[in-house]
This record gives sequence, C-alpha cells and structure tokens, in this order.
Amino acid sequence: MDSLSEIRKRRRALGLPLSALAQAIGRSDATLSRIERGQIRPSYELVRRIEAYLDEQEGALMPGLTAKDVMTRTVYTVEGTTPLNQAGAVMEQHGISQIPVVEGGRVTGSVSEAAILRALAQHQSQRAMARVREVQESAYPVVDTDFSVELLASLLTRVPAVLVAHRGNLQGIVTKTDLIRGLRASTFRRPPPA
Repeated sequence: MDSLSEIRKRRRALGLPLSALAQAIGRSDATLSRIERGQIRPSYELVRRIEAYLDEQEGALMPGLTAKDVMTRTVYTVEGTTPLNQAGAVMEQHGISQIPVVEGGRVTGSVSEAAILRALAQHQSQRAMARVREVQESAYPVVDTDFSVELLASLLTRVPAVLVAHRGNLQGIVTKTDLIRGLRASTFRRPPPA
C-alpha cells in the first residue's frame, strides 16, 4: 500500500484537482485533504479505492508507451580492463553518471561515478593501475523494446538504469532521466495542477 504522503504526490503529478479525486472516490474535499495531510487515517478499503483510481489515471496518461519510446539509443560502455580514471572521463564527456561494463562484447556489470570515486579515494597510491572490473557493480536488468513504461517506472525505483534489447541485440538504455524526458515529450498533455 502506498504511504498516505504518496497519495498527494501522485495526485499532483497527474495534475488532478483534489475535488476530482474526492468525487471519484465518493468522499468530500475536506476529508480527502485531511487524509493527504495525515490528519485522519483512512480505512484500508478506502486507500485501495484511491490507489486504484490513481493507477487508472496514470495508465490513461501513458497509453501504449514502451521502453523503445523512452530509451536513449546510444549506449556508451567501458571494458572491464579500462582504468578507472578513463572510465570517469568517458562518463564526464557524455554527461552520464553510470555506464555498463562489457567483457568480450557481453555486459558483465556496471560502474557509477560513486563507485569510481570510492575506489580512487581508497586506492590513491594505485590510481593508475585500478581497473573498472575491480569495482564494477551488478549488471543492469535487460528488458525487451516492447516492455511497458508502467513496469519500467516501477523497475527504475530499484535500479539506476535498464538496458533495452531486441532479440538479444542491445538497442538502448533507460535511466530515470530518460523516462521523465520521454513521458514529458509524449503525446499526452496533463491538465494544470490545482
């Protein structure tokens, strides 16, 4: 169940007036306002109705969007043998904060700016010798190009990026920024928030 504070965030992100949500769930504006502010605790059944309505509205705003609609088609990678300072330079050059790691054309992990910074701070005497494979993190999940944006949004709450493939061939990458940019540029238009 979403926390009560999430209800307000979701409603406002949809540009949905308090009165519209209150009417849809059969409660007064004042009651819903008090729920959103945490002044009263609603029943489980009422929270489920609110969540169901918000889910429905979010789905209406993202009809048919898939990973291929929001992905960045250029995927920068580094080899596991790349020195850390060079990997950092690649990320800086392309304005990215994480990057997939490949070995022999196969994705074996990922590395972030934070991991590189931690490693460089710990290995000051060995900076030139430290390699990406020594500090790499888990590989990003891989989804198909037709993977739904709703599921992608849920996945990106747990991982920093998702790789997009079609028939085993890497097609792109999606980060939270890509998802936000893709949703903003999509054909739907949200009503102004109340």
